[in-house]
Amino acid sequence: MNASSPVGEGSVRDARASDAADLARIQVARWRAGYARLVPDEVLAELTSAAAEERWREHWASSLASPPSGRHRVLAAVAAAPEGTRRVTGFAAFGPATDPDRWPGTDAELYVLCVEPEHRGQGHGSRLLNGAAAALAEDGFGTVRTWVLAADSTAQAFLQSAGWAPDGTRSHLDMGTPVPMIRLHTAISPAPGAG
Repeated sequence: MNASSPVGEGSVRDARASDAADLARIQVARWRAGYARLVPDEVLAELTSAAAEERWREHWASSLASPPSGRHRVLAAVAAAPEGTRRVTGFAAFGPATDPDRWPGTDAELYVLCVEPEHRGQGHGSRLLNGAAAALAEDGFGTVRTWVLAADSTAQAFLQSAGWAPDGTRSHLDMGTPVPMIRLHTAISPAPGAG
């Protein structure tokens, strides 16, 4: 699939192995800005350290070079940068559901959605969600779910404004102390002839 949807100054395309450092940088910046006071300080410091950023770069390089399946995808949001170049400003990773109560044949999961803090509010997150929905529909999925921190009201408000809703499922991350999470979901329409 070649996902590309130009809109104004931003567009969405399939992520490339050469984007791995950008994805790691964006993920660490998003966590640093968005998870402060939501997870223990020492855990956040570890997750956003230079060593962690390098581990994430290696993870994304490996995942992009050899995805677990053809239904595992990563999209990159790009925007105009100085001197006519394009800069990766966000990304979304998604594919078959991993929760034991969901069937990965028709249920999808949004694993990660990150936009650089300085590029929030410019439509990159919406373009990534729309691109992910189109790719998932093309792959025959009918629903998509994602986990967010229960205290992350910004992420919840963004997803709910896009038509997502809590499905009542709760969990927690063990970060030395339990960090509550909730699961949100939305329906997507499979592409004609998909499945």
